[in-house]
Amino acid sequence: MAATSLVGKGRAAISLILDEGTFEENRIGGTVLDAGLGPGAVVGSGRLNGRVVTVIANDAKLRNPRFPVVYAGIIGLEEAYKMAEAVYASIAADDGLPPEKKRPLVLIVDSPGNGPGKIEEIFGMNKATGAYQLALIEARQKGHPVVAMIIGRAISGAFLCHGLQADRILTLSKEYGTMIHVMPLSSIARITKRDIETLETLSKTNPVFASGADYFYKLGGVEEIIEDSANMREAISRHIDEVYAFNSAGRREENGPRGRGALGAKRGGRKKRQQVLALMEQEFALIEDEYL
Repeated sequence: MAATSLVGKGRAAISLILDEGTFEENRIGGTVLDAGLGPGAVVGSGRLNGRVVTVIANDAKLRNPRFPVVYAGIIGLEEAYKMAEAVYASIAADDGLPPEKKRPLVLIVDSPGNGPGKIEEIFGMNKATGAYQLALIEARQKGHPVVAMIIGRAISGAFLCHGLQADRILTLSKEYGTMIHVMPLSSIARITKRDIETLETLSKTNPVFASGADYFYKLGGVEEIIEDSANMREAISRHIDEVYAFNSAGRREENGPRGRGALGAKRGGRKKRQQVLALMEQEFALIEDEYL
């Protein structure tokens, strides 16, 4: 049976992942979030196999009436702040609980990018997305497992703030129309001054220049490719359990961006990463005293 695309269907994905009828939108613990703020950001609480989780997703069918460039799942200034608010509400709801009791955060990823309009830049778009990234980092440091589930588009700055900070990143296979890339080849060509034909050739053998679930898997950018959307719920739950276990065993660094870097080397997609990091640390050590 052909895979049914979930691109633009964040709310449908929530229904597939959470226990039926448990999602409470805009309510996390004792916090009620403003429904009118960042209408494209879908946040709230629900249960996953009986476990209370926070959900952060997109509704690609809604447009933000205050920011014309925010539509089709784009993460705008308001959306990023609302997502950050949902994270901090989760932290506050579990304040004082031991790490193994901290609620997980499930990020449902489907965004073509950030809202790059002039107004957004003037108001501080970068501060909004940065606030969201920092919130996720703080949640992880406090013991909240963060698992990102890519159901559609994971592109550019939107993926940077809504996905790449997670402990674990999962994705539906390319048969579902998932799109994962930092930058399209046309943009890479413009920046590097290389012709598109050369980059297209490189993309067939080098995952750094390519895009998609398979290439990001080789890079270690995603921990697991899910072939059937019906398996998302159990896969997310399993990775949450693994994050709890790694954290309790003192292996926190094996989760998140650092863990994925090591995973990329293991899979053969990042052969030079560790060498470059070692060289940078060696050269910084020579001038470190000047900065202390």
